[in-house]
Amino acid sequence: MADLENKMKAEGPADYADLKLRYERLHLLYQVNNVIHSTLDAQRALELIIGEAVRVMRATSGSIVLVNPTTGFLEIEAAVGLPKESRALRLRVGEGLTGWVARTGKPARVGDVSKDPRYIMVKENVRSELAVPLEVGGELRGVINVDSDRAAAFTAEDEQLLRDLALQAAQVIQNTWLYEQIRQKARLFESLISVSQTINSTLNLDDALQVITREACHLMEGKLCSLLMLDDSGEWLELRASYGAGDAYINKPRLSVSESLLGTVVRRKKFFQVENVQTSSRYQQVEVARQEGLVSLLGVPLVYASRTIGTLNVYTPQQHAFSNEEIRILTALAELSGIAIAKARLYERIVDMEEEIRQNEKLSAIGLLAAEVAHEIRNPLTVIKMLFHSLDLQFPASDPRARDAEVMRERLDHLNKIVEQILDFARSADPVRAATNINNILEDLALLVRHKLKNQKIKFEADLDPEIPLVLADAAQLSQAFLNLVLNAVQAMPQGGNLRIRTKSESVKESGEPTHILIEIKDSGPGLTDEQQKNAFRSLLQTTKKHGTGLGLAIVGKIIEAHHGDISIRSEPGKGAVFRVLLPLDHS
Repeated sequence: MADLENKMKAEGPADYADLKLRYERLHLLYQVNNVIHSTLDAQRALELIIGEAVRVMRATSGSIVLVNPTTGFLEIEAAVGLPKESRALRLRVGEGLTGWVARTGKPARVGDVSKDPRYIMVKENVRSELAVPLEVGGELRGVINVDSDRAAAFTAEDEQLLRDLALQAAQVIQNTWLYEQIRQKARLFESLISVSQTINSTLNLDDALQVITREACHLMEGKLCSLLMLDDSGEWLELRASYGAGDAYINKPRLSVSESLLGTVVRRKKFFQVENVQTSSRYQQVEVARQEGLVSLLGVPLVYASRTIGTLNVYTPQQHAFSNEEIRILTALAELSGIAIAKARLYERIVDMEEEIRQNEKLSAIGLLAAEVAHEIRNPLTVIKMLFHSLDLQFPASDPRARDAEVMRERLDHLNKIVEQILDFARSADPVRAATNINNILEDLALLVRHKLKNQKIKFEADLDPEIPLVLADAAQLSQAFLNLVLNAVQAMPQGGNLRIRTKSESVKESGEPTHILIEIKDSGPGLTDEQQKNAFRSLLQTTKKHGTGLGLAIVGKIIEAHHGDISIRSEPGKGAVFRVLLPLDHS
């Protein structure tokens, strides 16, 4: 370095100064290039570029101005020597010297800004300005400016240097955009995975929506995220979940769909953004926004079953124009919210169906019990009627006993008629057979009880032979029977355990052709004693237990018997129980 300086000095003062200046500029480009390739911090790189440009050109201030892709305004991205308030300045393309350069794509070197009508004063005492276009990927994306308090402060060499720095800045911006796109997509995928896992692992809708608002807030770098849902009337939006909200926001009044800004999202089924809710005449809770420090708002529709049922919203703490990518991110999270809501409502329906099945089970038990009672009454009633008629009680018309005998005859006939009606009603519950896939019944059953099994820490395993043939059966009755067997097994394992369901074809012929379908339901409960196994499927009238092997198993026995099948138990105390159901393929 010393040798180079000595050589330059030997060539004369003017040549030395010129060579030194060229050296400094080349060294500057080299430094900037090193920084660009050593950091992913775009702000740091852009500040270095404009800082060095101001230093080398002996300028008093400078800025790098970029076109906001969403709003189209020119906004200061990095600056040196400008007043703090100037960072909020926004220019339209074509406005001022900077806007002219952005519109034409040509550089501007003005020796006296006071004589140029295009100039807009940002800082006092500026006399001259140099601005060059900044192109990224062949498209004009901004402008680099340097200003001086000296007239005619910038030379053609300065203009060339600034153009070279603009190329460096373009590389920074392009790399930053690429990196930011990849980073946002990675964060989006991580958030989507996190939200999806939450939706799959929880049955609590509020928990799932809380995770969604939290992830949306982090992903969008917002201050607050909220999820509003329509009430039953469809006229009001009510807060259902939020992240980052203070008491003022949480306790604010509900919003009218017809009058509020976010109601517009519901009505139009499209996203809506507000640049500053604190100054918007249409935003209803301006004071709340000021208390919470909320500025820009983006709301997207929450859709369930092709119907908008609410909004997912994110607020930023400073003025911000949301990009298309950010809108897509929040929309994706809103779609996951719709899935969470659909899952929660489906689970509610499953719970309702399970309760309905339980009620049907009780009604079935009452029906079977009534049929058995009627059957047991009919036999002694028949004997009583026969004995009464054999007595041939004949009394004179004036004898009061004649009327008593007639009343007894009428009441016996009335009782007999009631018994027959009950038995006729019971016969109507005979199976309505159709070709049925037993595996489908068991798969639906597994879906119905899976949350009950999970909550009770019961490990479930299904080994269903896909090759089993169809059977002629009443699917609803068999579903009820299998549900009773599963609930009986669950009841036997209050502290958790293992439940296994298996199906396969069975043959009782020497030819080996399938004659039956075997359904096994095995649990790891305490098992059954010999006495319990013997009485498991006894008549409802003889059953004394209300749980375990009580009414439920008696109903199972009746249903399997009505299907010409067979049910048995294999169990030892302390080793669990296996319920084996055999259903014939041929009912002829």
